Amino acid sequence: MAIIIDLDLLLTQRGLSVGEFAAAVGITPANIAVLKNGRAKAVRFTTLDAICRTLGCQPGDVLRWVPDDETPAH
Repeated sequence: MAIIIDLDLLLTQRGLSVGEFAAAVGITPANIAVLKNGRAKAVRFTTLDAICRTLGCQPGDVLRWVPDDETPAH
């Protein structure tokens, strides 16, 4: 998939654990792991809104596109 989710970087920059972040966003730590590991097939706008609100960022800070030939292997 050519969409990369940069949650690891954002959580590290803000000093948040996955558990703290999951509680603030209102989803399970398991679902955060799915997002962080690039296994998500979709993200609801309400979830993206909660992520951005919690992290104080824009959607483009969370999601980025890279061409398929540059996508890191998971």
